[in-house]
Amino acid sequence: MTSAYLLVTHGSRDRRPQIALENLAILVKQRLSVRTPIIIETASLELTPIPLAQKIEQLALKSKNLTIIPLFLLPGVHVREDIPKEIAIAQQNTGGGVTIKLAPYLGSYSRLPHLIARQFGEDLANGKILIGHGSRYPQGNQPLQDLATHLNALDAYWSVKPSLNDQFSTLIDQGKETITIVPYFLFAGGITQAIAQQVQQLQSTWPQVHLQYGQPLGATPELAQLIVEEIEND
Repeated sequence: MTSAYLLVTHGSRDRRPQIALENLAILVKQRLSVRTPIIIETASLELTPIPLAQKIEQLALKSKNLTIIPLFLLPGVHVREDIPKEIAIAQQNTGGGVTIKLAPYLGSYSRLPHLIARQFGEDLANGKILIGHGSRYPQGNQPLQDLATHLNALDAYWSVKPSLNDQFSTLIDQGKETITIVPYFLFAGGITQAIAQQVQQLQSTWPQVHLQYGQPLGATPELAQLIVEEIEND
């Protein structure tokens, strides 16, 4: 039986994340199709003309064995509530002949920290900030906080406290002369662009401090390989 995998992201009015998602799906399929015929498709949870449940139902016409892969970095409302709700709707509409499985969300992958760590480098004397979108869901930001601690970095958030400015001030107070800021986002888009502008403003205000701004995970072979490993270990 041909298995089907649906890569799900939040959705954006910005075209860049959608283009990156399609490129990532191609990379994943290239690595998996070598072993067995599969179906890889993409979907968005929001800002899309096709609801996720309907997209799942369409995919069920091609395969009776579906796996939904949430490409989310934090276990917020979308991961814990919205996606399971859409799956339940699709499962009810497709009947008992279709198996729909919800895979772990991307942020829980055991080897993901390695991709982030490479951007920070190995100099322990430098200041490090890992900034994500942030979640108002109870304990929704704990994984990012834990990851930042593991990487000897401070955690910051775009939508909740502590902010980038808060954590930057903390590192300045510690006397850090070099600070690396890595965006904990899946793809480049409006928010990562706004963060980059904020970093430029901080650099203008503090010219004596060397600021380095990293990149989102992106549609890279390394990220595709992580997804493939999760699928194969299922």
